[in-house]
Amino acid sequence: MPDRLLVVSVSLRLADPSEYDTVGDITVAAYSADGFLDQERSYAQVLRDAGDRASRAELWVAVEGDEVLGSVTFCPDGSDYRELAQRADQGEFRMLAVAPAARRRGVARALVTQCLRRSRELGHTEMVLCSGDTMTAAHALYVSFGFTRAPELDWCPTSEVRLIGFRLEL
Repeated sequence: MPDRLLVVSVSLRLADPSEYDTVGDITVAAYSADGFLDQERSYAQVLRDAGDRASRAELWVAVEGDEVLGSVTFCPDGSDYRELAQRADQGEFRMLAVAPAARRRGVARALVTQCLRRSRELGHTEMVLCSGDTMTAAHALYVSFGFTRAPELDWCPTSEVRLIGFRLEL
């Protein structure tokens, strides 16, 4: 029997400070479960610091009841979490993470949809993002939204990490 996607009804909102530790734990767990922190363990500290992300960007969470299922960092113009967006009409998001137990339920799709909605609210004409070159599940998700590869946005923050760029006209 093929895998089935179990879609949940999640609420999307900005993270509450009382949830920052949970969001950090989920983000590290998600990246670790997929093997994305093997070579770059210091990045785990950045992923865990949800409070910093919330203070310098918009930290959105997907919740079901009282349970945080995932989060994403939306980087509006002026946020120093922006890595690729260079213009005021560009949106960017980072650190999309879904708790391993909540995967295949539409949570990541809901969080990306929120970022696109937020970007359109701000009048952006394009969304850009980067993703680890081995994060193929994330790449498939982005492509399903219409994102296209943008090799000119590729970059390497360290010698062990290669990030590849994507863009979407809004």
